[in-house]
Amino acid sequence: MSGGGGAGRGRLAAALVAVLASYWLAALAPAPAAALAPPALSVRAAVLVAEGTGQQLYGSDQNEELPIASTTKLMTALVTLEHVRHLDQVFVAPDYYAASEDSQIGLVPGDRMTVHDLMLAIMLPSADDAAEDLAYNVGGGSVGRFVGMMNAEARALGLTHTHYSTPVGLDTPGNYSTASDLVKLATYELEHNRFFAHIVALPSATLDTGPVHYVVNRNDLVARYPWIVGVKTGHTSGAGYVLVAAGEQHGMTLLSAVLGTSSEAARDANTMALLDWGFANFHLVTPVHAGQVLARPAVTDRPGVHATVIAASTFGKVVQNGLAVTLRVVVPHELKGPLKRHAVVGYVLVRSGGHTLARIPLLLAHRLLAVSSLTLAARFITRPFTLLMVLVLVALAAGLIVRHRSSARMRGGIQLR
Repeated sequence: MSGGGGAGRGRLAAALVAVLASYWLAALAPAPAAALAPPALSVRAAVLVAEGTGQQLYGSDQNEELPIASTTKLMTALVTLEHVRHLDQVFVAPDYYAASEDSQIGLVPGDRMTVHDLMLAIMLPSADDAAEDLAYNVGGGSVGRFVGMMNAEARALGLTHTHYSTPVGLDTPGNYSTASDLVKLATYELEHNRFFAHIVALPSATLDTGPVHYVVNRNDLVARYPWIVGVKTGHTSGAGYVLVAAGEQHGMTLLSAVLGTSSEAARDANTMALLDWGFANFHLVTPVHAGQVLARPAVTDRPGVHATVIAASTFGKVVQNGLAVTLRVVVPHELKGPLKRHAVVGYVLVRSGGHTLARIPLLLAHRLLAVSSLTLAARFITRPFTLLMVLVLVALAAGLIVRHRSSARMRGGIQLR
């Protein structure tokens, strides 16, 4: 700990001097690495985002509204999971026949499948007939009503450049999104639904109901790379090849979206180039955790007692490799009661690369009671200097009394003569 205030700065300035000076978090700062230039991608649009912090690490036309093919089914899945209570609920297939060139599992009207298996069918082989089945039944017998639910959910999530006109993702007017909106939607689903996060990471799955009993994930990166954990492919003539992908390495999750690539190979190559670049150049740091003790200032009029000061919240950030993260804790040298528990008594600055990343309030972990007047008086009386002065005064008083008595006896003796 360090800190201090000039004698001429006044009590207030002195009280605000940092108890802790800035210090380097060496463990959070890996050895500097040469920064790689962003990859050259052959896409119509792309984005790379860090999950949790929401930081965009790369973007190319990421807000351009484009056809999105079967990545539309990300919203079909979300609306279904938010309106169906039990995954073992059975739906009856409606009167719908997918075109021969469409991805499908061969449903015919009257086929019965659980929501669980229909979800696997739309997220892995991207079955259009399964998506239509879910939309019809969740929409209460109306696919149009279900599409309305999709658009309402998009508005609720703040997907301002997204609109749906189909639950399937075929090239139809009014069905579009952006790379940024697709990643935002996928991030929400991965963070809020365990079942969704589980199935999109499966290379393949077995179905207990329906016309087929084994399906393979069209996102072949899941099978090829164990750190790829989803999420959804898409392809139409208007959209080209689309992929929203998620990868986890070293405690950090990155999500990417590539739109308008020319082939499955190009889709995968562009996705891997983006994710590899992200993991090679950035890392996640969490220098401050909620409840972490960051200072122990003294307590006024309570010798030897120190208050416990903690961080109000956790802070995490994705930073470029080679950049160190520093903390500067600013609290008074002393705290004086009464103060309530969790009273704000200072702040901590998180800095990196010459920039302040965050200013986090610091809280008092336990309340401080005021020191009573009797206690202060007793401490004053029992101080060595005070005791010395009392003894001197007592001695002076005793001397005066003795002198007074001696004078009185002398006056009394004179009168007797």
